[in-house]
Amino acid sequence: MDLRSELLKSIWYGFTALDLEKSGKVSKSQLKVLSHNLCTVLSIPHDPVALEEHFRDDDDGPVSSQGYMPYLNKYILDKVVEGSFNKENVDELCWTLTAKKNYQPDRSSISVLPDRDAFRLWCLFNFLSEDKYPLVMVPDEVEYLLKKICMAMSIEFNCVELDDFFSQDSGHQNGITVWVFLQMMNSGKITRAIDKSITSMAIEEVYREIVGDVLKEGYLWKKGQLRRNWKERWFTLRPSNLSYYTGEDRKDCQGNIVLDGNCCVEVLPDRDGKRCMFCLKTLSKTYEMSASDTKQRQEWTAAIQTAIRLHVEGKTSLHKDLKLKRREQREQREKRRQAKEEELQRLRALQEERERKLAELELLKEAQKQAQVLMDQDEQRRRQQHEQLQRTLEIQLREAEEARVSMQAEMALKEEEAERQRKRIQELEEMQKRLEEALQQEIKARLDEEGFRYAQARLLAEEEEKMKALMALQEEQEEYIVKTQREKQELKQEMEVKSRALDEAQRQLEEVRANRHRVDQDVVAAQRKLRQASTNVKHWNVQMNRLMRPIGPGEKRPSLGSSFQSFQIPTQRDPGLRLRRKSGSEDQSEESKENVDNRTGCDLEKRHSHASNGDMDIP
Repeated sequence: MDLRSELLKSIWYGFTALDLEKSGKVSKSQLKVLSHNLCTVLSIPHDPVALEEHFRDDDDGPVSSQGYMPYLNKYILDKVVEGSFNKENVDELCWTLTAKKNYQPDRSSISVLPDRDAFRLWCLFNFLSEDKYPLVMVPDEVEYLLKKICMAMSIEFNCVELDDFFSQDSGHQNGITVWVFLQMMNSGKITRAIDKSITSMAIEEVYREIVGDVLKEGYLWKKGQLRRNWKERWFTLRPSNLSYYTGEDRKDCQGNIVLDGNCCVEVLPDRDGKRCMFCLKTLSKTYEMSASDTKQRQEWTAAIQTAIRLHVEGKTSLHKDLKLKRREQREQREKRRQAKEEELQRLRALQEERERKLAELELLKEAQKQAQVLMDQDEQRRRQQHEQLQRTLEIQLREAEEARVSMQAEMALKEEEAERQRKRIQELEEMQKRLEEALQQEIKARLDEEGFRYAQARLLAEEEEKMKALMALQEEQEEYIVKTQREKQELKQEMEVKSRALDEAQRQLEEVRANRHRVDQDVVAAQRKLRQASTNVKHWNVQMNRLMRPIGPGEKRPSLGSSFQSFQIPTQRDPGLRLRRKSGSEDQSEESKENVDNRTGCDLEKRHSHASNGDMDIP
């Protein structure tokens, strides 16, 4: 806890004391007076205009603690220099402001503490309270403070009365305010009718020890540095120094020994008529002192070593360090308590689970008993059935022996049947595997089918568009059919005319074919005659050639083959050849005419078939 936090605790009481309406706000004029007094006791210059400038943007209403805090930090606490003021004066200022409003004891009671003792208890409360607002002191710190006070009064602390006090109100378990603490002290339950002077001395001692950082104080004999004589002095030990005075009123300070890491304390043997001696060594001097007894010497040496240790560790207050340690211990105890509660909850849950399992186990045991009874009954029935079956088997044993041979054969058949069944099972297992593969394929096919459905939906949309186009084409086709039927009627009339012409042409064709047949017969007869005439011509030519060429003397008679060499091919002027050519040309003309008639008939048949189907081309 630093100096700023200690000052803020006291100033918080002063601010709340000015808040008479308990609205959390104080007027600017009161804040001016408070700020001026704070600057005076803190020994810093006061700027009366700073408050007005700081709250220039605000209205003329009161200022809350949140609004006053930035001004307090910037213009007052930031300028505070530690050691330049007496913190007790700040505490007295704030105590004066808050006591008028909040501390109103019953003055008629004999157990009421004096105002000075109440102020010191208020300071002790602020020192030991938690760093949270509103300020409260937890029960552990209250017990620690009361034990210190009772120890200073040399009485035993009674924890029962403190426990009764906290048990009266459950809200006190989280901490009590300073006014509740002062009310408890004024009730006399702690002091137990002890003289007020003793109580005041005990409170002052605890106040100086905790708030004033006095580790130990008391009378010691000190040996002088120059005259080397022994004088009794009042010593006050703090973490930073060891001061000594002429008396315990601490008005005339005779010296101040600064403690640091280079100092050490040693126990000395008795000499010069002094006993229980020890010395404090610094870098420059050695101070020899003598205590009243061995216990005092041990306490002083231990206290001085503690002060040196605090200085080495960089700590300015022993009780601040002890307070932090107690707070850490409380936090650890709270963590352990929470862990213990969690462990207890876990154990309770485990206990409940165990009880539940035990109940289930009992149910299982009961069910097992019932099952055992049923099993016994079933076993009895099975025994009876077995006995009956055994008698039956004894009767049937002879029959079974006779039927053994047949049974063996039957067993062989059953084994074959079992083998077939095993094969069947293997086939079924293989079929199952194939079915599983088919199922996978079907799943894949369904996925593909889903994709095809999307494609089919798209195709259906396209087909719908095409259907609309087809309907338009159908309307056009219907119009075209009407037109075609009309043209078909016209074509039928034309075909009737052409049919009549075709019949006439066929009749003429029959006549031409008959004439052609007669001409063919005449041609055959003429050819036969021509072949006969050609033979005669060849004969006569041979005879003529033989007659027209005289045989000379010595020539041989020509042979028959030479007569054939002199045969000449008839020319075109030959009447038989002309007749043959004429008949061939007539045949060709008749065939060409027949082909023309056939083509005409085919064209007519095609037109007739097209017209019947409604697909006749329009000429």
